[in-house]
Amino acid sequence: MEKQLKYVVLGAGGTGGPIGGYLARAGKDVTLIARGRHLEAMKSNGLEIELGAEHFLTPVKACSMEEYQETPDVIFVCVKGYSLDEAADFIKRTGDPHTVVIPILNIYGTGGKLQEILPELTVTDGCIYIASQIKEPGKILMSGNIFRVVYGLRKGTPEEIVEKVTPVLKRIEADLKDARILPLLSSDIEKDALQKFSFVSPMAAVGACWQVTAKAMQPGGEKREIFIELIREIQKLAMAMGIALPENLVEINLKIMDDLAPGATASMQRDIAAGKQSEVDGLIYQVVRLGEEYQVEVPVYKEIGEKLRERLGN
Repeated sequence: MEKQLKYVVLGAGGTGGPIGGYLARAGKDVTLIARGRHLEAMKSNGLEIELGAEHFLTPVKACSMEEYQETPDVIFVCVKGYSLDEAADFIKRTGDPHTVVIPILNIYGTGGKLQEILPELTVTDGCIYIASQIKEPGKILMSGNIFRVVYGLRKGTPEEIVEKVTPVLKRIEADLKDARILPLLSSDIEKDALQKFSFVSPMAAVGACWQVTAKAMQPGGEKREIFIELIREIQKLAMAMGIALPENLVEINLKIMDDLAPGATASMQRDIAAGKQSEVDGLIYQVVRLGEEYQVEVPVYKEIGEKLRERLGN
């Protein structure tokens, strides 16, 4: 019988918490890396996940970065973009050449950046479709029914790496299915990751700029047209970057938005509201920089970026 894959989920918040919790409930070998009261609650009581009528508490292995001393087969990187350097240091210490790293961040292009830092390991790209957050220490609140993890090797990955890693990626796919997480092992991860970005970035931009929830971007919402215009600006950028996003991208993203709970917000917006460090640079300002790099006009992103800079002083 083939040995189980050893998973690490680096970051146990709204993204990593559900991944780790569902894998643990399915009996997979998974360790969640966290800190503070959330870590202590998981050590003492397990991880509780609340999703509508579904509500479960599962024992989990959890520890801090410093406490973890094993060598994992797979690392899901679920930290915020501003914590990427710290995550890379952890991966350098714990990973080895057989370890596969799957970044699940909101910010586009993270996998390529991590691969440069971690040349001895295989780093994929990835993204996630989920609406969830830490409700209180040891408890994750999920809203909506979407829970999909997308990952894959970037174009240009050497063929010997593809042959070596593909069986592992397929085993991960099977484990995620066992855990009742919908996986997509992508053959065009650049497109799929940018497509996810084309949803989360406009949602975060509108929500943070006008301090509104998903309801304002749902049918009848006054900010719906701005949300649509931001998606179109990313479509134009994608064309200039040589990435073929679906022609009906607006309709796809509106369907996702309309399926969210009316009170849903992006994590960037929640962090700004709480006075915490946020991913505004990677989710908003980076789009403006890409527009300048590829000579694509993104006027709505520029306007929102200026408003947020003025408010946040950055």
